[in-house]
Amino acid sequence: MKKIKHVWIMAIVFFISSGLASAALPDKTGCVDHPVFPTRMPGYSIENCDTKDFDVFNFETGKKDKTGIEGRITKLTYRIEDRSKEASGLAVVRNYGNAIKSVQGTVLFIDKNSNRFVNGKLVKDGKEIWVQAEKGNGKIWLTIVEKAGMAQDIVANADAFGNDIKSTGHATVYGIYFDTGKSEVKSESQAALQEVAKLLSGDPDLKLLVVGHTDSMGQFDANMKLSQARAEAVVQALTRSHGVAANRLKAEGAGPIAPVVTNRTEEGRAKNRRVELVEW
Repeated sequence: MKKIKHVWIMAIVFFISSGLASAALPDKTGCVDHPVFPTRMPGYSIENCDTKDFDVFNFETGKKDKTGIEGRITKLTYRIEDRSKEASGLAVVRNYGNAIKSVQGTVLFIDKNSNRFVNGKLVKDGKEIWVQAEKGNGKIWLTIVEKAGMAQDIVANADAFGNDIKSTGHATVYGIYFDTGKSEVKSESQAALQEVAKLLSGDPDLKLLVVGHTDSMGQFDANMKLSQARAEAVVQALTRSHGVAANRLKAEGAGPIAPVVTNRTEEGRAKNRRVELVEW
């Protein structure tokens, strides 16, 4: 029992590389190992680090469709100066895979063809954490996502929606949330839904198309179906929980066909996943 309690304190990580570590370069100023993996492969130093309080990372699955996980993201780039001491891909994959399992985590994917990727998930302090390690030439890229919903800092309101509809015929709602690949409206969406209901209450003649949009990740047909299902879920939430008459709303799915920005970046894809209100 004591061993389980000390899993995180004692940093039990199964790095199995043999031999003494070669002299490593100093870590980049301000960069440190993540508490989930407080030790590293011998001879490696941290070349770069980056943390975002909320973003999305697409985890490898071995298939065309990847698994997008949202939350606090930490990215670490490890580099070894003496390439003759570089760890093999198999060593990296086995080490991180064993480290995940050592804390009762689950390994989800191992790239057995090239031994470049391994990822998995675990629970620490009640929080779901996803991790992925990738082996490169002289480098190891480690990504850790502490899964969480986004704290909504910008709250759209009925007046803003109304002004947008009057000027452009449509309004974008970013405060309606769904889990990746699912169509159930999350509880964090209530504030935005209330404002949409307020908009309709203030203009009895207004009818709206509720249009679901996705990013371009995954298969086109699947995204079209997902966007339709999400739009229908929003309509149901407005009619069942916010008193909006069903004949004032119509759900449509646009999938990835009308992006507002490029889908080539994670930030762009996040903006393209949205709900729009179109005057009907």
